Amino acid sequence: MKNLQLFLLLSLSLNVFAQNVKDKIKIFEDDLLGWDTSKNKKWTLKERMAFYSMNAISIAVIKDYKVEWSKAYGYADVAENRPATTQTLFQAASISKSINSIGLLKLVEQGKLNLDDDINNYLKTWKFPYDSLSKGKKISIANLLSHKAGLTVHGFGGYEKGKDLPALIQILNGQEPANSPAVRSAFEPDLTFQYSGGGTTITQLILENTTGEKYEDYMWKNVLTPLAMNESSYNQPPSQDKEKLLATAYNNGKEVKGKYHIYPEKAAAGLWTNPNDLAKYIIETQLSLIGKSNKILSREMYVKRIENNYGVFLNYFKGTKYFSHSGGNEGFVCYYIGSVEDGNGLVVMTNGNNFKLIDEILLRIASLNHWKNYPIEPQKESIRLTIRQECLKNIDKGIALYKDLKKKKLNDYNFSNENELNDLGYEFLKDQKTDSAIKIFSLNVNEFPNSGNVYDSRGEAYFNKKEYVLSKSDYEKSLKLDPNNNNAKEMLLKINQILSAKK
Repeated sequence: MKNLQLFLLLSLSLNVFAQNVKDKIKIFEDDLLGWDTSKNKKWTLKERMAFYSMNAISIAVIKDYKVEWSKAYGYADVAENRPATTQTLFQAASISKSINSIGLLKLVEQGKLNLDDDINNYLKTWKFPYDSLSKGKKISIANLLSHKAGLTVHGFGGYEKGKDLPALIQILNGQEPANSPAVRSAFEPDLTFQYSGGGTTITQLILENTTGEKYEDYMWKNVLTPLAMNESSYNQPPSQDKEKLLATAYNNGKEVKGKYHIYPEKAAAGLWTNPNDLAKYIIETQLSLIGKSNKILSREMYVKRIENNYGVFLNYFKGTKYFSHSGGNEGFVCYYIGSVEDGNGLVVMTNGNNFKLIDEILLRIASLNHWKNYPIEPQKESIRLTIRQECLKNIDKGIALYKDLKKKKLNDYNFSNENELNDLGYEFLKDQKTDSAIKIFSLNVNEFPNSGNVYDSRGEAYFNKKEYVLSKSDYEKSLKLDPNNNNAKEMLLKINQILSAKK
């Protein structure tokens, strides 16, 4: 009888758990913004995906050190009518850096690398060219992993399929066919934080020079396989057997040429994965931090990794710690977060280019699972996306809608962020609708007259239209407002050469 009672009790508890999870998923899907008390309308996930022109969303929710649920929505490829599934692979973009750091730290624990040594001690096929900007200080591996090396090259644009791919040393030297500048010192190391995908790319070469293996092979054997991230890979381009699992990249709902870009900067941006695989990495980190697992690194190294931001970013919310990283490649954005102490977390991967929906998903999950001290505050609507459709139909009517909403509903929309209009202007500029772009940038100049960036953007549009005098005027204004704007300096030199040649 006791065994029967135990069985019934266990079955009942499992049913309650399943019902709770099922209810959470339904709430998540039917009332995505339910946590936001400022919203009058009830928005579904499907409606928000359409609002943000997001074709696919894939998520994994972590609770009590386990995946509570995972699910995918929308289409991995619209033209192929291929739905997204939890097995669909997305580009992890800069989240690649998180997994990369584990590969480097494993070599540190094996005594093959020292975090504090000069990186040139380990670079064999290429040496970092120190110059006066580093002020005699040497860059360490710790500097590279924590973005404190004072290096250039924030991120990478990738390469269209079929284009020539640069070798790693060509990327580091900014030599063709590389499409990014050389990775060099911007200022002395250990001075301050400056995000540098270029610095992470140096760690890729250090790993290969130290192990004698291809980067993707080492990471598969020593990091991905031990974590059971069996669907993930750093292969660039991805292997053909994965082709039907790959999500296609989209910018503002438009398919990226060639379906996705290729990133030879593997450590910085090259990981293909899905939320379930990334959840395994988060859970392993969480369990290791409390001394309950050590599949790759020791507890002491995981603590050091988190506390020093080696491949992660540590945030404190009223004393509660969360580690996280975001990622953005051409046509992909993604994000993960894990709590340090109580086994909560989330992975969101998309084949779009708007982080705002990820923010809304994060806040919904944090509210449903009662994350400790996580800040859940009302959010203003994106004014860019609210006027975008009207602007696409008629730019003047779109601008009129902007002004009307600002007059009547100032507190409902995000009018305070200059990037809202700037991003819209660049969408038009990218689509070669230069006149529309200039009108949006001009509106932004009127809204933010003290921002050097908005003049820089309009100057670029005028330059594309070959209105060199107007472009020069904007770049001069931008430089006056922001004397450190190197782009404005370079563009003014270019414009002056053009104008001189015309005389």
